[in-house]
Amino acid sequence: VNPLPAVNAGPDKTVCRGSSVTLTTTGASSYSWTPTTGLSCSTCASPTATPTSTTTYVVTGTDANGCTNKDTVVVNVHLLPTVNAGSDRSVCIGSSAMLTVTGASSYSWTPTTGLSCSTCMHPTATPTTTTTYIVTGTDSNGCVNSDTIIVKVNALPTVNAGPDKTICAGSAASISATGASSYSWTPTTGLSCSACASPTALPTSTTTYVVTGTDSNSCTNKDTIIVKVNSLPSVNAGADKAICAGSSASLSVS
Repeated sequence: VNPLPAVNAGPDKTVCRGSSVTLTTTGASSYSWTPTTGLSCSTCASPTATPTSTTTYVVTGTDANGCTNKDTVVVNVHLLPTVNAGSDRSVCIGSSAMLTVTGASSYSWTPTTGLSCSTCMHPTATPTTTTTYIVTGTDSNGCVNSDTIIVKVNALPTVNAGPDKTICAGSAASISATGASSYSWTPTTGLSCSACASPTALPTSTTTYVVTGTDSNSCTNKDTIIVKVNSLPSVNAGADKAICAGSSASLSVS
């Protein structure tokens, strides 16, 4: 009577989904593994296992006497974390966006350009150009997954209020802003409207007007225009005169 071979498939294994693990069995001369799902080979002593779900593999070993025995090894498969960086963002150049990622225990962001931190859950992003950020999350099982988020950077509108103007006191000047979709003027003193592109300005003294323009991306920029008010001359023709018929009077103005 020949003893059965001491077939040993080793301890159970744990992998993250999509990863592989090497199984090793000893104690016999030839081997047969079942099921064959996810195995690199079904008759070798050390196949590579890449199952998509937790699987119990049974290996049957045969020795030189033709005697057989079996052992099992469980390959536990952990699902990858569902890393979610949220929807893409748009910012105006010079502004920031708060990014938020969920689904894992720890995180790593790349590239780090423009980020307030590279390993936190809620970094603040202030890129100078449109940037695609990749965040890699690791869960408590050591499994990793990634997600991406694009932070689009919009240029500021080129707001132009035109050249400075000079008027006489009591007169008006037409001023006009270009480069944006909507406008807001400050101060409103002496303006015919404060939210139009081309208000009429009738200030009583020299005034610096600031116009803020907003484009279709909600980005804003400013420009200024000075309306200089010149005082009217103090014309003086002197006191009234009285003369006799046939006489004359000397008039003088200053």
